[in-house]
Amino acid sequence: MLKAAQIFSNNMVLQRDKNIAVWGRGEDGKTVSVTLNGVTKTAAVKEGKWSLELPPMSAGGEYQMVVTDGTETITFCRVVIGEVWLCGGQSNMELELQNAKDGKEILSTLDESCGVRFYYTPKVGTEEEAEKQGANTCWNTASTESAKAWSAVGFHFARKLSRELGVTIGLIGCNWGGTSASSWVDKETLENDKTISSYIEEYNEKIKGKTLEQQIQEYRDYEKYHEEWCRKEQECYKQEPGMSWTKVCEICGENKWPGPLNEINPFRPAGMYHNMLMRVCPYTLKGFLYYQGESDDHKPDSYYRLFTSLISLWREKWGDDTLPFIMVQLPMFKYAADPDYKHWCKIRSAQMKAFRTVKNTGIAVISDCGEFDNIHPLDKQPVGERLCLQAEKLCYGMDVKAFGPLYKSYIVKDGGIELSFDYAENGFVIKGEKPMGFEISGEDGNFVTADIKIDGSKIFVSSPEIAEPRYVRYNWFNYAEVTIYNETGIPLAPFSTFDE
Repeated sequence: MLKAAQIFSNNMVLQRDKNIAVWGRGEDGKTVSVTLNGVTKTAAVKEGKWSLELPPMSAGGEYQMVVTDGTETITFCRVVIGEVWLCGGQSNMELELQNAKDGKEILSTLDESCGVRFYYTPKVGTEEEAEKQGANTCWNTASTESAKAWSAVGFHFARKLSRELGVTIGLIGCNWGGTSASSWVDKETLENDKTISSYIEEYNEKIKGKTLEQQIQEYRDYEKYHEEWCRKEQECYKQEPGMSWTKVCEICGENKWPGPLNEINPFRPAGMYHNMLMRVCPYTLKGFLYYQGESDDHKPDSYYRLFTSLISLWREKWGDDTLPFIMVQLPMFKYAADPDYKHWCKIRSAQMKAFRTVKNTGIAVISDCGEFDNIHPLDKQPVGERLCLQAEKLCYGMDVKAFGPLYKSYIVKDGGIELSFDYAENGFVIKGEKPMGFEISGEDGNFVTADIKIDGSKIFVSSPEIAEPRYVRYNWFNYAEVTIYNETGIPLAPFSTFDE
């Protein structure tokens, strides 16, 4: 039976100016031909699979794509050639437009003229679920109803980019709330690197000695428990909308999410890599957008290695080690009941280090977009639009100001430390009563609050408590007020010279 991969459907967006990958299944011995925009390419079916590449095409449409093996024919309608970006990560990338700030107002007037289309990769934990649910997925054009569940970050990125490029932007939503980056790489990546192998070692220990049947039963029992727990939770919030999480758990019992990690739990290491990411690979892309890191804050010291391994693997699987990868640096965040563990500081630092060390990457600094005690800040417009600025600068050669100030270097002088910055040639913009967030230390690394003096594009940091200064850091907190920007309205990115 002739099939194209699940991601091919009516209304799809194909990447312009690059070879277009098309693949699927069929009957051995037959030849499949694909015709688009007057061009036909063919491929033989081998071991039940076929794949081919159409030549690069300019932006345009709408077209039909016809796939046939001489016996069966599949026709896809309203196909557009434009720009395609994959939106990866966890809940802040997943957060739906209908739940975002101003989302309902945007949706009320939304139609196809916004220039954005969306494909939602099914959230599944097994290959069987992927086969079943994938049959019901498709590309959607924008409307009040269809766009409700779209990534709000992705939408704001794509709407701005479409307006400025004048082409349709296709988004592939491939994300799931609460996921570690270890869910989005293969087992070999984890097993072959001692820095990150604990993810797979701890998982193997959890399933040790358990048959698949036992694991399935364990997970099904959890699903029943969690369904009932969520019902109780909803009742709590109905009775008291602002109820604290601690009180909810006191009433409802232990929240066991995401359940026992085993061979059918979607959150297991490599689970989403195989059952979601590889379902849409190697669909031809312009690049990746990625907002994740919150669920790896328990292992912040190894996040740089995990994250850069993910970038490398994704590029390898798409067959292009220069494929643009634009990340979101985590914003300020802390739960009210928690001390400041400073583990998010390390994740932010790892993300910035990845930007500085991995080619063809961009970074959207959003430290000012966090909300105290809310891990899901609702205003996603500045996040999406800063990602868009990064893409415009990195990928499209546009003369845009995409960066706030970035720490560059320091020198010790006059009893303090003088800092130099990139993207501060026009000085700094201070919001609030005064600039805050700088700390200084001696060789011992015991930091104290610092005084600062701004002189053009440089900042001099000192403290009467530190006679022999050695290190400086800025906003090295999980959550703090953000006060220093440049003229773009993008904040100074957090940093620590102690990390160097």
